[in-house]
Amino acid sequence: MNTLFNSRFSARALGATTMIVIAGLMTGLSGPASAADTSMPQAHSDGLVATLDDAAITTKVKAKFMQEKALRKSSISVMTTNGVVTLSGKAASSDAKSLAEKDARMIEGVKSVDNNLTTPSSNKLEAKTKQVATKTRRVVSDSWITTKVKSEILADSVSKGFDVSVKTYHGVVKLTGTLANHDAIDHVKDIAEKVEGVKSVDTSGLMTADHS
Repeated sequence: MNTLFNSRFSARALGATTMIVIAGLMTGLSGPASAADTSMPQAHSDGLVATLDDAAITTKVKAKFMQEKALRKSSISVMTTNGVVTLSGKAASSDAKSLAEKDARMIEGVKSVDNNLTTPSSNKLEAKTKQVATKTRRVVSDSWITTKVKSEILADSVSKGFDVSVKTYHGVVKLTGTLANHDAIDHVKDIAEKVEGVKSVDTSGLMTADHS
């Protein structure tokens, strides 16, 4: 009888112990999992929100421009990136350019404005600058041609001892002075024509020694 009682008691004790162990394991597993759930970074949509905000800003800026009579003759493109508004295109005047920037800055969410608008005055200034630059390059080129032709003529034995003046305008070389004969004139003309940048050579100002 005692043996049977002990056996039953042991079985019950073993069963209870097993249940405790299983419950402990379940508690251990559920505990860290819950902690992990609360500590893991949550997915967010900041990128999408920022994109939507930029689109909304662009729409609001364009709408504001449409309300401005002073901007109706302007052609303005608007782009927004991370709250930074970029204006490009053509403004009807300097005042219109300033007004566009001012209006854009007033829109909620705008961090800054890059005003790349051009105006008629800036276009004229740019054209004038290009014209001056072109003229400068031409003058430098003409000056270089003149120097080069002079050095070639001075180094040539046929023209040695004679005085030949050289002037260049728009790549056209004009030679004046005196040479020994017509063959010498033709020879000097040939020298000048071989210089890089020379378009033509005018020898009408050259005379021969026997006609000077």
